[in-house]
Amino acid sequence: MSARTSSAGGSAEALRRQDLVLIAGGGTGGHTSPGLAVAALLSARGVGCAWIGSRSGIEASRAPAAGIAYHAIPTGKLRRAVAWQNVVDLLVNVPAGMVAAFRALGRLRPRIVFATGGYVAVPVMLAAAARGIPIVLHEQTLVPGLANRLGAPLARRVGVTFAESARHFPAQKVVVTGNPLRPELRGGSPARAAERFGLDATAPLIYVTGGAQGAQRVNRAVGEALAALTELAQVIHQCGDKTGDRAWLETRRAALPPGLARRYTIVPYVEDELADVYAGAALVVSRAGAGTVNECCQLGLAALYVPLPGTRGDEQMANARLVERAGGAAVLPQAELTPARLVAEVKALLTDPRRLKEMGERARRLAVPDAAERLVALLTETP
Repeated sequence: MSARTSSAGGSAEALRRQDLVLIAGGGTGGHTSPGLAVAALLSARGVGCAWIGSRSGIEASRAPAAGIAYHAIPTGKLRRAVAWQNVVDLLVNVPAGMVAAFRALGRLRPRIVFATGGYVAVPVMLAAAARGIPIVLHEQTLVPGLANRLGAPLARRVGVTFAESARHFPAQKVVVTGNPLRPELRGGSPARAAERFGLDATAPLIYVTGGAQGAQRVNRAVGEALAALTELAQVIHQCGDKTGDRAWLETRRAALPPGLARRYTIVPYVEDELADVYAGAALVVSRAGAGTVNECCQLGLAALYVPLPGTRGDEQMANARLVERAGGAAVLPQAELTPARLVAEVKALLTDPRRLKEMGERARRLAVPDAAERLVALLTETP
């Protein structure tokens, strides 16, 4: 199935300054970052934005921090396992979310809704359809999630990151836009990273991340392999704040010789300094969520992905394998993740700087640098 490719040029009449674009979605960084990137570009063009999201997702802090008017609604989640929470969500939270979204749309009167996925986007899309407000949907991953599958029939256009995703949606709606990068992640400085974290600017840096919530299996493997990893490189480890691993990792760090302990930094979450960390990193070791994979590709970073198994359609493995096939990453399945294997994979990459450079260049070829402009053009052109 073929899909059109959107271009930032040749768009119809621009969104007017009095128009409001309503962004809906979140729950994870992958669903949040595209909205932030599009909002930044719209703001630069004088177009207003508002955001409807959940009360506790990552968007609840990031959108207001970016100066976007934020409206939280109740939201539910359909779990694959049988759980009493499914009943509560279906009978209480989802209907309450739709009512709240319907009311919010009535107050805000947006010209268009830009839905980025996640469960919170579903009631907003249902409410928008009920009010006759056009919807543009954006899919970040190779394998669409349930929320976007449910929302696609309601949307007038569907922007996809990868042309291979087109087969999951009605052909006449699909446009290949790519996945935008938050503008603040460009222009990072290795020198600022070295100053902020007390790094040796002459030694390689590994950035380990399991996403906003962290990844316990990755955390434990890194902790067990700490002595060997810090012999190879400096490590900044974003361990998350919901895994309970930080205290254990601190004890592992304390057991290292002082010279190696100085080469290991643990943080629950990397915020404003992320651009500098990326700029200084020789290698990223991470899960393969849409947000992190897109950031590594956009910034031309070599990566070792440990995809989270069990996601719908095994989407993280699909993301990782796509980059691996392009030569932009190595993949270590979680079932094969051991401290010894992790060290061996990292050592093989760090001792071959030419390969690292080539991986970064090949990863960058998968990115669409003007994805935000393409999405804004799609919002502009959608009647």
